[in-house]
Amino acid sequence: MNPFQLFFILLITVPIVEIYFLIQVGDVIGGFETILLVILTAFIGAYLLRIQGLTTVQRLQATLARGEVPAIEMVEGILLLVCGIFLLTPGFFTDAIGFLCLVPLLRQKIALMILSSQMVKGNSKFGSTSPFTHDQYSSKDDLDVIEGEFEREEEKKKNLGD
Repeated sequence: MNPFQLFFILLITVPIVEIYFLIQVGDVIGGFETILLVILTAFIGAYLLRIQGLTTVQRLQATLARGEVPAIEMVEGILLLVCGIFLLTPGFFTDAIGFLCLVPLLRQKIALMILSSQMVKGNSKFGSTSPFTHDQYSSKDDLDVIEGEFEREEEKKKNLGD
C-alpha cells in the first residue's frame, strides 16, 4: 500500500471514528459537556505541546552545540507538529493519539523507528544519503581539524589607536 492510499483511507476512516466516539460520549454525558470536554482537551494538549516543544528545541540546541547531528530531535519536532494537529482537531480518537505522542519516551521510540525505517534512507536514484544517518559523523577523530590563530581587524585598529 503506497502512502497516498494510506492517507486516503485515513482521511475517510478517522472522521467516521471521531463522529462515532463523539455521539457515544454525548449520549453518556450530554452534548454540551462533550463539547466542553473537547475544548478542554485541546487547551490541555496545547499547553503540554508547548512544554514538550520547548524541551525538544533545547535538546536540539544542546546536540548541535556538541557538534552532533540532531536527527532524533528533528524527527521528534515533526512528530510534535503532527501531535499538535491531532490535539487541535476536535475528537477523542485524535486526542488520544496526540496525547500518546506527548509521552517523551514513546515519542523517542517512534522517532528511532522512523529513522531506522526505509522512510529516511538515502535516495538511491540520485546516489545521495540521508542527512539523518550518523555514519558520516561517527567519530570526531574522522574530522579534519585545522588549527590556527586569528585577529579581528577592528580590535587591531583600536589597539593601535590607543
